[in-house]
Amino acid sequence: MSTSALERCVGNAQRFLSDNWSQRPLLHGHEDEGSFDDLASLGDFDHMVSSMFLRTPSFRMVKDGRTLPFPQYTKTARPTSGTIDGVANPAAIYDLFEKGATLVLEGLHRYWRPLSRFCRELEVELGHPVQVNAYITPPASQGFAVHSDDHDVFVLQVYGDKQWQVYDLAYDAGDPTTTLIDDTLSTGCCLYIPKGFPHSARTGEHASAHLTIGVLTHTPGTLLKEVVKLAEKEPLFQTPLPARLADDPDALRQAIRDHLRELTQWIDKVDVDEVAARAARVLATTRHEIVTGQLEQLLALPRLGRDSVVRRRAGSVCLVVAMDDELAVLLADRELRMPLLTEGAMRFIRDREEFEVGELDEHLDEAGSVVLVRRLIREGLLEADI
Repeated sequence: MSTSALERCVGNAQRFLSDNWSQRPLLHGHEDEGSFDDLASLGDFDHMVSSMFLRTPSFRMVKDGRTLPFPQYTKTARPTSGTIDGVANPAAIYDLFEKGATLVLEGLHRYWRPLSRFCRELEVELGHPVQVNAYITPPASQGFAVHSDDHDVFVLQVYGDKQWQVYDLAYDAGDPTTTLIDDTLSTGCCLYIPKGFPHSARTGEHASAHLTIGVLTHTPGTLLKEVVKLAEKEPLFQTPLPARLADDPDALRQAIRDHLRELTQWIDKVDVDEVAARAARVLATTRHEIVTGQLEQLLALPRLGRDSVVRRRAGSVCLVVAMDDELAVLLADRELRMPLLTEGAMRFIRDREEFEVGELDEHLDEAGSVVLVRRLIREGLLEADI
């Protein structure tokens, strides 16, 4: 049985979700230093800087908690007939690195295939979107002073080691009892830090490279925003406010009280099913699509037939919602609308990892089955065995 993305980070996933998730930090060590070698390496980061024509703001250099000015390590390039500003200048980047600056590569989940797949698996396990940056720090250096993040993070050490301190929420620089973790993160280890916990890190005699996976957690506020959107459509809350209301603080406060009272009464009548359907769309469609190999898939479409084997793309999202007169299919980054007659076929597809196109014939005719599968390949939900 393969190890899931979350298990690779924290070990026992069930124990982590009950004891640590959004509650307290966790340092998880691996016996195998190469635990994250398949995700990214020092050589991969070198390749990104020297050969991938990076542009700001996809990278930056940081030293002593301050982002260095872009002109110090970027240049204007002429790849074709025009010029492009903000292009990585490898020689300047390496020079600043030697002088103690940390290199930050941002948004790697968007273009580095191993991390795209890993992050999508983590998103599915957690139910929250994630992003990933890389931090490459020279020996005896510190990129950032003590700070806290507004989202949870998983720190995956992929090269060298780094000394980390994680503090209690009631952090006091002069009180050592507020230190929760003071340890070295070695290659292959993972450190989980929940939102708001102050932390800092610095290298010793060795350089360090780590991945920081940020979890952009949905909150109850995410759900309540959908309630507010419904309220905004109610005639009760569309009446214009009195003229110059802001000039009369007492009248403004009274108006707020009155409308809060009306809102409380209206909320008791809200259709929870409708809010849940709206919230599901938000929770399910806030990830970027992964369509690696799509050119080959498109070129193979004319050969697709009843005997073709197709499968759900790894990490794909497929939620099926029946509406009054059509079907909503929620994918990772968008929503499709389909005729209601496709409901049986779409629920069949939703519940299977792999199938033959002809298996849809009990829901659609042969031509309809092929047409539907071709569309879902174009949309990035399915891929054919080619």
